Amino acid sequence: MSKIYFQGTFGAYSHLAALSIDPKAEILPCKTFDDCFNKASEEPDSRIIIPESNRITGNIGIEYLIFKHRLNIYKEHFQKIEHNLLGQPGAKLKDIKEVYSHAQGLSQCSKFIKENNLAEHIRADTAGSAEMISKTKDVKQSAIASSLSAKIYGLEVIKKNIENESGNLTRFLVMGKNISQPEFKDKTYITSFLFKLKSKPAALYQSLGGFAINGVNLTKLQSYPEKNSFDSYFFLCDLDGHIEDPKVQKSLEELGLHCEDFHVLGVFEADSLRQNK
Repeated sequence: MSKIYFQGTFGAYSHLAALSIDPKAEILPCKTFDDCFNKASEEPDSRIIIPESNRITGNIGIEYLIFKHRLNIYKEHFQKIEHNLLGQPGAKLKDIKEVYSHAQGLSQCSKFIKENNLAEHIRADTAGSAEMISKTKDVKQSAIASSLSAKIYGLEVIKKNIENESGNLTRFLVMGKNISQPEFKDKTYITSFLFKLKSKPAALYQSLGGFAINGVNLTKLQSYPEKNSFDSYFFLCDLDGHIEDPKVQKSLEELGLHCEDFHVLGVFEADSLRQNK
């Protein structure tokens, strides 16, 4: 049986995403994102599923681990995030005075929290918050987490879908040590890569010209400072297309002329939700 590691505890949105990807896999929690990446680096046949960005609140902040480990990206998965207010069995909304969750969960439900005058408490993850209040048995305490967390930890869903905006999606990346690339067919692909430019004036501007000339669309371009430096940056980039597409190859060849370091992270099919947006 294949293994998929995720950050958090059972019932987390990463757990839900892993179940969506491969419900037959052995799905195992890790305490930190670093632990997930280390597991994948040590166990080549395992996979990890990592939240990369959220449609509402932006990047999650795991770029430094992508640069450090350079794992292969096999797949992207957009998981619908439905935040629920969980409490003790029998508790009512009027009983709730405190709410616990991950910082992202609290931020994404800020309107509901303010309207109900709840005291916020930041925890390491959403499901861990649910587990914590299930042990305190305090009717005044609540957690923002998934309905799966309510089922696992014996809590009640007091209020469903309390997020600020509907259509809340988190983009997850499925990654691993082994290199795998889909065959180039008539499908929609994403190519993900990182690069570091040579130190010269207007280097970024010059390096991106090949994409415009060849009609290749960049969907992500994010900078991250090299370790112990604010003068040297890596860039994390996604583009629309397969690396075997001649237009993509020409664009990357042009980029390579300006780079000190270049590494392809993965080629994978675009998630259906991306294509339907």
